[in-house]
Formats: sequence, structure tokens, C-alpha cells
Amino acid sequence: MLLTRRRYKTQILVLRGRLQISRPRTSLTRVRNNWIQPLGHDTGLKTYNSLTKQKEPLILAQEGIATWYSCGPTVYDHAHLGHACSYVRFDIIQRVLSRVFGVSVIHVMVITDIDDKIIRRAIEESISPTVLARMYEEEFKNDMLALKVLPPAVYLRVTENIPQIVAFIEGIMRNGHAYATKQGDVYFDIRSIGDRYGKLMGASDLASEPGDTEKRDSRDFALWKASKPQEPSWSSPWGKGRPGWHIECSTIASSVFGSQLDIHSGGIDLAFPHHENEIAQCEAYHQCGQWGNYFLHSGHLHLKGSAEKMSKSLKNFITIKDFLGSYSANEFRMFCLLTKYRSAIDYSDTSMNEARSFLATIAAFNHDAKAYMRGQLQCQAVQEEALWELLAQTKSSFVQALADDFDTPRAVNAIMTLIYQGNRNLQPITKVTSYKYSFKTQLEAHSVNCSGTLENVVEQLARFRTEVRAFALSVEDVPPGVPSHVRPRPHPDRVPLLKACDKLRKDLAPLGVHIKVSICACLCDHCSGCESGVEPRPKSILQTLQINKCKDMK
Repeated sequence: MLLTRRRYKTQILVLRGRLQISRPRTSLTRVRNNWIQPLGHDTGLKTYNSLTKQKEPLILAQEGIATWYSCGPTVYDHAHLGHACSYVRFDIIQRVLSRVFGVSVIHVMVITDIDDKIIRRAIEESISPTVLARMYEEEFKNDMLALKVLPPAVYLRVTENIPQIVAFIEGIMRNGHAYATKQGDVYFDIRSIGDRYGKLMGASDLASEPGDTEKRDSRDFALWKASKPQEPSWSSPWGKGRPGWHIECSTIASSVFGSQLDIHSGGIDLAFPHHENEIAQCEAYHQCGQWGNYFLHSGHLHLKGSAEKMSKSLKNFITIKDFLGSYSANEFRMFCLLTKYRSAIDYSDTSMNEARSFLATIAAFNHDAKAYMRGQLQCQAVQEEALWELLAQTKSSFVQALADDFDTPRAVNAIMTLIYQGNRNLQPITKVTSYKYSFKTQLEAHSVNCSGTLENVVEQLARFRTEVRAFALSVEDVPPGVPSHVRPRPHPDRVPLLKACDKLRKDLAPLGVHIKVSICACLCDHCSGCESGVEPRPKSILQTLQINKCKDMK
């Protein structure tokens, strides 16, 4: 929820009161690689800190509370899967902190609603920058909701914080770390902080930022930009203008969290120059040795076969809305869980089908376990003592994996191992000869439980067929550079699998079992593909399977 200025002030006071910012902040100790390990509450977790380039103990200023700031979107266009990957990954980490380790996350996100890109796009569309920004801001929030990303404690717009930004710049200037030019621009003075600049990337790795010839150093970056014709502007002591990109986040994060922040997150592409400059600004303003204690960066999302990250500038992106037309939010979240959040990740139909298969396996196990507990699944004696022991081991492995830099692939593997062992215990007792008798004879001779078991057997068979068919219908990855109108085709070597699935469906029909699949508008159950090559979306077995009794069962 975005706030009016009055509500903004109230919300900030509430958050600051909860964080007890008026009290002295937690002390810092132990210097390593220019990073000072904080004193406070040790969570027992370790996380990779971009400031030290290694895993560090996660120590929070206040027990049970993590202050977290993340850079939100610049709202000038549709959000794409590259954005979604970063937001979903950090949403998973925040859920892990709160639900597994009992840490409440107070998360603040900025919405950049004034920027060069927004202004250019507004001119192209012949609408005001404000209207354009509000439109894409709303779309972004809806996309996050569709992906099941928890909203932050508060979204804050840049344009609603201009007075705070101006005051923040004045504070940096008073401390001797910024200067104004005759044109009305204000720059951060890199030389004034010496070798403290470059904490994330290292001073030798930093490139200069092009700009005004009045800059004292080519690396100096803009805090305030003098107004230009037909651009939105605000009053300031240096004349009308608008804030630079980096100062927005420093101001808003400081206005909520004060002079020390537990966790700052974002995509790896934001490490320089954005996060590097945020650090410099905040430490210059607060006159502190360390503002942010932990910087977490997520890896890029690539289209498989491409070395380039997914981005708007490269025009190689898939919008979130288009993606959700083919896959579900849960499938994308599983896709993200299967790689470490810091790693680059390759997107393809193959990788999405892998995520879909994992979810199908989990859902099938959940269904069978519930059926067993209701007495509807007859199987051999379950080795409960061994399963209880395995469950305890799985819980331990699961927590250990997540405590080690949020290692979700290892955590998922622990769960899948438990499911594999559970499935071995839940194999239903079946006899092939029983199918020689009519369903009517079986129903008359056996109890309701037997009928339930038979239905479960049929469901498992149909589910297996559905998974095989989904695998067979998965399409080949489209190589980079292929025109968008060329659609992917199913793998030709998997056509026999499709024929086998169709034969099974036909063979079951005379036995009174009719499988009706209506998964995709353009892929019927008895075809091996279609011109569109659209990937099918298997629904739950109860939705896609209809068991119709034949006449002699009535």
C-alpha cells in the first residue's frame, strides 16, 4: 500500500518505534576485509555477504527482527521474468527467515517513479511521467501478487520523498562530501572519503561515470540534477531539479532504519554503481564506518543458450503476464528453488517442465498419504518407525541446508528423498488377475474400501500417463536469434510415447475407465502436437480424470 505524506509520516514513526531506533544502535566488532562484524543476536545462520565475498554469521541488531531494504522497480515498462526471478528468490529467503527461523522481516521497498527512462517513455507515449509511472507501478504490484510474493511493510515513492532527499543531500554537503556546480547540479565527492569508496567492488574495479565537466573527479556521481526543459522538477537550495538515482534509496532506507541496516538485497547488476554509491552516501551522511551489514545479490536469469541476462534493453525478455499464460506461479517458484539464489539460472521449457515434475511428485505423494490416513489406500505394512526416524533426519537436513546461505536445492533434495522413501511404503496392493472380472462383480464382492483402492490404482495409472505425456509434449528450446514467429516444436523422438499414451487411454475405455483431458485449447488428447506448439498445462489428477462407470455397474 502506497502512502500519502501524512500516512507516510505515521507509518515511518510506527516502524521506527518498533525498531527502537531512538536507542543506541548495536555496536560493531571484528574487522575483516573492511567489513566490521556486528555485535547483536546471532541467528545461527550463515549467509554470503557481498561485502566480504564469503559466508558470514548472520547477526541482527535486534533479536527476532531483521531490517531489510530492497531496490524496487523503475516503473516505465512491463516487469519481466528477470525481475521476477530476483523478487521471488528474496521472497523465499524472507519466508525462510520468518517461518523456519522465527525472524520477523521488516521490509521496505522504494518505487522509482521519476527517472530518465520514465521521462523518455512518457514523451514517446505523449502522456505525463506521473500517469505512466502509476500505470506500470500498479501492474508491477499485480504481477508480484500473481507470483505470490509477499508485499513489503511499505512501498515508498521517490516523488513523495523529495523534501527528505533534499535534506539528505544537504547533510552530505555539511559533512564535506558533496559540492554544487554553477549549473545547479550536486555531485558526491569521491575523493573526500578516500579508500572507503569501493567496498563492494574494490576501488581498482570501478569505472568513472560520464557527466558534467565541472566534476572534480570523473568518478563523482550526481545527487541532484538541474532541471531541463519539459522535465518534472522540484525546488531546492541549488535551483529547480530532480534527485539522482542513487540518493533515492539512501534517503528512504535511512528515513526508516536510521544509521544501520541489517540486510540490503538486489540483483547482482545493481552492485555497481547503485549499491556502491548507496554505501558511500549513507556513510557520508551518518558519519559511520558501516551502514549496511549484509548485502545479498541474486544471480541473473538467462534464456537458455544465451550468455546475456534477460533485460529490456536487449529485448530478450518475457513479461510476467505472458509467462503466467503458460505456467503457474508455483511452478516458477519451484524453478527458483532448484538453484541457489546467488547463481545464474537458465530459463527454458525443459527447466520449467522439471519444476512442474517436482510439484507433481509432491502433490501425488500428498494425495496418497492422505488416502492412506483415511483408510482408502491398501498397501503393505508401513514401516512407521523407520519413517519417523527418516522424518527427523529430513527435518534436520532441511534446516541445516537453509541455515547454510539459504541452500534451497539441498533443502528440496532432502524433501524429495523423504517422498521417495514414503512412496516405497505406499505402493498399493494390486493383482493383474483382478481385471479379468467385471467392475460389477468386484463391487458386489468387496467393501467400499476396496472400491476406494481400485479408484486410487486407476488414478495413479492415469497420473503416470499424464506425466509421460507432458514429457513427450515438451518442446525443443528455441536457439537465440530465431525469429519470434517461429514456434518451438515437440521432440520428434518422443512421438512413440504419445502414441503409447493414446493407446492406453483407448484400452482402458472398454473397462469402464474414460480419461478425458482438456488441458490446452489447442492440444487434444489424441494428437501428437499442434501447429502452435503450445506447452500443455497438466491440472490436478482430480480435475483431469473422469472415471465413468459402464452400464453394467449401475
